[in-house]
Amino acid sequence: KYGLAVTGVVHPERLVRNCSAKPGDVLIYTKPLGLGVMTTAIKADMATKEEVAVAGGVMSELNRRACQAMLEVGVNACTDVTGFGFLGHLYEMVVHSGVGAVVFTENLTFLPGARKYAEMGLFPAVTYENVDYASACVSFSPDVDEATRMLLFDPQTSGGLLIAVEERKAPSLLERLRKGGVHWAFEAGKITSGSSIEVLRRE
Repeated sequence: KYGLAVTGVVHPERLVRNCSAKPGDVLIYTKPLGLGVMTTAIKADMATKEEVAVAGGVMSELNRRACQAMLEVGVNACTDVTGFGFLGHLYEMVVHSGVGAVVFTENLTFLPGARKYAEMGLFPAVTYENVDYASACVSFSPDVDEATRMLLFDPQTSGGLLIAVEERKAPSLLERLRKGGVHWAFEAGKITSGSSIEVLRRE
């Protein structure tokens, strides 16, 4: 048996799709990365109480305020980041939009403890499926370490919104996000006119 459920309605003119990113758009992500590796650490009884509290707070935070800020500013494209990880969902955005992207690793924000457990290899099994799914479209500069690479494929439980917004609107969106309490938001990269995703560290 196969069932479907309607969980809400939206006006056709207020739809924000994941297939309409434009070259020059700024990529903004609204939550820290590392939720998959942190939930694995929690299940293994390795995470500290402080790490558990922060991860739980991030996972319980709805994307409603980020969505409201995004709609107020007006953006070109958006996707939530869940089981396919940051790069898996970005891959879908660029493929369906007919564009490429560049991700700047020095801008990425991770949950407390995420890098520590990533360096220990404490990833959920689906992380490696995400690597197989999207890696053909992704290239990493040599100075991007293995832990960072894998964290970008890490499946996110209750992840944030990955938003493509015109460059001139990006400061306004970040300001509205932070005023609305979306304090983790950061600029992750840009949409390009290419056809692949490049992950690099700017000097």
